[in-house]
Amino acid sequence: MNLPVPAGVDTTGYRLGPPQRAGALTMVPVFGPAYPGVAPPRSGLKLSRVVTYGQVELTNPGDTGVAIVPLHVGYIQDSAQNHALCRSAFIAAGQTLRFDDACCVQESQGGYLSERDQWFFILPVELRAAALRLRGTSQYSKLWGDIAGFNARHGLPARGHLEQVLTRKRAVLTQYQSRLELLDGQLGALFFVGDRLAGLEIAPDPGYFAEVWMALVCFAYGPAAWFAAPGPPAPVDAAFDVDSLDGLRTALAARRRSVADEVADWLARAAWQPGDLVEEERYLDLRLSTVVSDTVGGQVVTDGPRLVYASLFAATV
Repeated sequence: MNLPVPAGVDTTGYRLGPPQRAGALTMVPVFGPAYPGVAPPRSGLKLSRVVTYGQVELTNPGDTGVAIVPLHVGYIQDSAQNHALCRSAFIAAGQTLRFDDACCVQESQGGYLSERDQWFFILPVELRAAALRLRGTSQYSKLWGDIAGFNARHGLPARGHLEQVLTRKRAVLTQYQSRLELLDGQLGALFFVGDRLAGLEIAPDPGYFAEVWMALVCFAYGPAAWFAAPGPPAPVDAAFDVDSLDGLRTALAARRRSVADEVADWLARAAWQPGDLVEEERYLDLRLSTVVSDTVGGQVVTDGPRLVYASLFAATV
């Protein structure tokens, strides 16, 4: 299986691991060459303050290198208006960057986020196309209508309150973190909801991916999988008809190949046409670009043709 990235992006050295499943969510691990010198998103990037609603400042306080802000990262805190970003960005070591196009994701909550007791998420995949489309638009309430529609589709009150899913259902969503295993050396993943490709996430290195893993698996792709309409009961696998340990190993290997072949077929049939890259900003040799397509959205960071970071998602899930 090849990575579904825009033409011209070099994915030499990347490989896919064996698929893992948890309910309607299938995750395919991605391994590949690490790109050193990028600050990780949790330990190396801090929300310093909210200037006013819709204006958020992030700081790269360390000296380990440039920070690549995860696309559609958001921050949650008790008794404060939760915010999410509509785009990625570069932040140099020791620098602070203000995002004037952030969005509030908690319609009637007052109060400003601060550095204390914050945890971050990634916007649910069903909201990401709208958020990307609204990058550059300075209006703190701009995503409330989409959030209300998202809630209504899933039987929740039609309000612009994302915490109805992210915080009130957190105990359910965080189960994906334990049911899907983050592997040593893993720096990315393909995510399928049912048999549909929902997203591709690639980090600069395994340390970066480990820090964004929970936000992705639990909050970006977990809600779509959790809300997926249940299909017919899955057939129960018959017991292996083997009489030795070697026979069991052979049977397990055959089953894993069968699952891998099935997922490869899903990927081959995915209606992804990543389209062109539109450059947004530069940092030294790094380029941050937005994917323009009717079927796929997201942003990609490259060094020349070399892939450094990608967060791509299906326009509809």
